[in-house]
Amino acid sequence: MRLCLYRPDIPQNLGTLIRTSACLNVALDIIKPCAFPLSREKLRRSAMDYIDLAHITIHESEDIFWGDKVPGRSILLTTKAEVDYREIEFRPSDILIVGRESAGVPPLFAQRCDCHIKIPMASNARSLNVAIAASMVLGEALRQTTWIQKQ
Repeated sequence: MRLCLYRPDIPQNLGTLIRTSACLNVALDIIKPCAFPLSREKLRRSAMDYIDLAHITIHESEDIFWGDKVPGRSILLTTKAEVDYREIEFRPSDILIVGRESAGVPPLFAQRCDCHIKIPMASNARSLNVAIAASMVLGEALRQTTWIQKQ
């Protein structure tokens, strides 16, 4: 299981997801450019001491990401999806992708993803925070793939 952030806008969300991936032992991919300077020292500041526990791959562009992509389905979390994330069967090799906080992912990137899923909203709210949404879906994906029992 992997988590991928497409061109993150908010460094605090990146830090949260670095800590999440480190604590759950899930590899993290970051597709640049980011809306903020991304360096090892900036990562260390936002992720604190979790940076040393995280398995992070930084891709300089989306083309490089697709060229380097490890085998597995690319599953995009998007408010535009029709499929509820609780309705799919996750696989250990899945890559969960979240888009930019401000704009999601562009249509051509979305088309390259194997599956689009959403978190249904109980109200007319637009969406959850990207770090919360990614954590919710990652938790379900790990539950389904018996991650807890494997530890």
